[in-house]
Amino acid sequence: MEESAFNALAEAELARIETALEDCGVDIDIEPKPGGVLELEFDNGSKMILNRHTAAREIWVAAKSGGFHFRPQEGRWVSARDGAELWAMLAALCSEQAGEPVRLAPPA
Repeated sequence: MEESAFNALAEAELARIETALEDCGVDIDIEPKPGGVLELEFDNGSKMILNRHTAAREIWVAAKSGGFHFRPQEGRWVSARDGAELWAMLAALCSEQAGEPVRLAPPA
């Protein structure tokens, strides 16, 4: 995939994630940063970073429980490690860090 196509795809997915997090009902401070980065801060002070990694053609998630890499595959973003889907993993990671259930669904 061309770099520009990947960047557009990743930026669109990060924007969808930002919208879903804003609408999830849990107090999460979301701060978009330059270069395709979302910084999330939870009420307990813990942080999570989501960013596009253009060289690897992946979206990376740095959470309290570890780092995760997702690549586009057949219209979804899947974990390079175990095939887990980005949205499900992100909901689980945010729930863990928020200390309450976080339900995320891609905006229609």
